[in-house]
Amino acid sequence: MKVRDVMTAAPIAVDPLAPMEAVARVMRDADVGVVLVADPDQVYGLVTDRDLVVRALASGEDVRRADVSTVCSARLAVIGPDEDTDVARRTMETHGVRRLPVVQGGGVVGMVSLGDLAAGTEPESTLGRISSAPPNQ
Repeated sequence: MKVRDVMTAAPIAVDPLAPMEAVARVMRDADVGVVLVADPDQVYGLVTDRDLVVRALASGEDVRRADVSTVCSARLAVIGPDEDTDVARRTMETHGVRRLPVVQGGGVVGMVSLGDLAAGTEPESTLGRISSAPPNQ
């Protein structure tokens, strides 16, 4: 199975100067736990809901004013859409990450998570079932 078969296409991106509070609302409204931090010319990194809580809120950052670029993960491991899902899994393990931007032709075309891999390749596993379940409301 290829990464393109399990990835989320067209991931959400936020401006690096966006306030963290606004980014949290974007995540809530889109029901996602990660967004790209990018402008039209460059990807700066990823920010997760955990980054917002642990790196910002718990550290006393003013989330209404502080830019999301101050808490995003800038060192990105990436993968291509035509790579096998096993390569994605090994890349995540090597880099200690749960999500990979999917890049092609110099741009981000998707995002693949550990849950996406489980749901696509091991749907009966515990992680596969959890990842395929509807979100909690």
